[in-house]
Amino acid sequence: MKRINLSIILLLLLSQYGFAQKTVSLLSPDGRLTFSLKLSDEYPSYKIMFKKQILIKDSPLGFDFDNGTFGTGLKINKPIYRTGSETYELVVGKTKTVHSQYKEVTIPFEEKKAQGRKINMVVRAFDDGIAFRYEFPKQPDWSSYIMYDENTTFNLEGNPKALTLFLPSYTSSHEGPYTHLNYNDIEENKLMDMPIMLECPNNIFMSITEAAVVDYAGMYLMKENGMFVGKLSPLPGQTKIKVKADIPHRTPWRVISISDRVGAIIESNILTNLNEPCKIEDTSWLRPGKTTFTWWNGNVVPDTTFAPGNNFDTNKYYIDFAARSGLDYHSIYGYAEQPWYVDDGFDFGTPGPNSDITKPIKPLDMKAICKYAHSQGVGIHLWINWKPLYAKIDEAFALFQEWGISGMMVDFMDRDDQEMIRIQEEILAKAAKHHLFIQFHGSSKPSGLHRTYPNEFTREGTMNYEGYKWGAEINADHDISMPFTRLIAGATDYHLGGFRAVPENKFKVQFTNPLVTSTRCHMLAMYVVLESYLGMVCDTPPSYEGQPGFDFIQKLPTVWDEIKVLNASVNEYITIARRNGDSWYIGSLNNSEARALSVTLDFLDNKEYTADTYADSKDVDVNPNHLVKLTKKVKKGDVIELPLAASGGSVIRIY
Repeated sequence: MKRINLSIILLLLLSQYGFAQKTVSLLSPDGRLTFSLKLSDEYPSYKIMFKKQILIKDSPLGFDFDNGTFGTGLKINKPIYRTGSETYELVVGKTKTVHSQYKEVTIPFEEKKAQGRKINMVVRAFDDGIAFRYEFPKQPDWSSYIMYDENTTFNLEGNPKALTLFLPSYTSSHEGPYTHLNYNDIEENKLMDMPIMLECPNNIFMSITEAAVVDYAGMYLMKENGMFVGKLSPLPGQTKIKVKADIPHRTPWRVISISDRVGAIIESNILTNLNEPCKIEDTSWLRPGKTTFTWWNGNVVPDTTFAPGNNFDTNKYYIDFAARSGLDYHSIYGYAEQPWYVDDGFDFGTPGPNSDITKPIKPLDMKAICKYAHSQGVGIHLWINWKPLYAKIDEAFALFQEWGISGMMVDFMDRDDQEMIRIQEEILAKAAKHHLFIQFHGSSKPSGLHRTYPNEFTREGTMNYEGYKWGAEINADHDISMPFTRLIAGATDYHLGGFRAVPENKFKVQFTNPLVTSTRCHMLAMYVVLESYLGMVCDTPPSYEGQPGFDFIQKLPTVWDEIKVLNASVNEYITIARRNGDSWYIGSLNNSEARALSVTLDFLDNKEYTADTYADSKDVDVNPNHLVKLTKKVKKGDVIELPLAASGGSVIRIY
């Protein structure tokens, strides 16, 4: 009798163990998020729930390799659970100190037959999102792979509202208008950029993007058979092969941020949580700051006794302005269509066969320019096309350090295939050795890599204010899409500071002295709302000096200790507060519909503060450059009313 009972007990245990290998679940630390994976007909699929509401339903997973598909005929070996907690510092980031807590499970997949290949799925559950990636462990009969597709899917429940950027192809600078539409109205087989924002029932918000994109292809989304399917950028010159790698290897994290408060997704540090710690041993040389960018205004100088152009005096004019205004950097790109370096190409985007970034054109003595700039407390950074840079990367970086260059804008990559992703990391790693910061332009989205390489100050990856130089697509309705989409991925290079605003019916294209169509306060708010560690001050010196609101830009820091989203409605308005030391900077950004918001100062300490408030004046429909500045004493719990004009904004400095 005892033997029979023991046999029954063993049978029950084994059956439970077998069942456990068919389904795996993971809860977030606060218990509100649930990730569940199951094997059905021997292929894996997952679902995600928030507060017991299904957001992503059964979503198949798998890969297509040159040696066959991985996704059917699988078994799950024993899952490995663990909890994780870390506290780390960010040199550049939304917050200075980050506390990260998560639960994790490693799900080992193995083919039952065929080659017996093994791939692990690692899932992490944070309170503000779910992330997963695939790891290819070392194994005897599989030492490298050629991947055709990573068949990760996101099968959305219901019909959420989507805010997304449609793209024509994988070869792209990621510049275009965002579209706000229902999930059911998204056309099949149209390429979409990430991040994408989704508004789900019961006031739940979800964003999909990726983190730690290293030695892999960038991912996009495409709707196929009613669900989102991840699409990888193919290696150059063909369309089939997406990734080549030796094993062991791993993919980037697929990140689904979720909250019942959209501001929590914007505040989240989940992307840096998922990246490797800082690889730069000494970061004391890194100095985030604000910079001129003369290309935007057309390299304008006033009536002068010298010839404007690629010469010392033109750069001295802007260096002197930067020094007077407390700006940290002056940028040098060239003049007209001639870069600062020898180049026999047609324009900035198409370097010629004899382009050489180690040879400045004859009128420019870079050592002399850097020496003068440093004497005024100003650093120099250079625009550069990535192709001639990469051709002489080691020689160039050593030379730039010798000249005294602080950093550079690397432009016209327009790709995020595996090859380009490797190149970008190589640029960051080698630049750091020579104490150079990097500003990627003409690039794809970030993925939290600024934790690992904090010399990445910002990157473009969106349609920004350079568009005002050749068209009218940019406006407040485009700006307000940024915090809810592209900014979720990280800092963006947005060419801020246009101080010559006009009503939209008076806008005209001007390549020199370009006009903008949002109010002065809208422009000021962009500096607070948009994350960037190289804030551009792009207009001409006379456009700023003595002008209302320029004092706010001068005082504004570019590194932060804390972030709070105080108001937010997708594609309508947002209020973000950022703290630097004991001071707070609050920016409210509005779309093209006038409204009134309020801010409750319940986040202040129990001290007495002074608040400088900059608000749209009543006549901004006629002159959008007008604003009203008020100064008053405030304390914790006070409420500040914010009337926001159409295409307007507001900023507050509390100190």
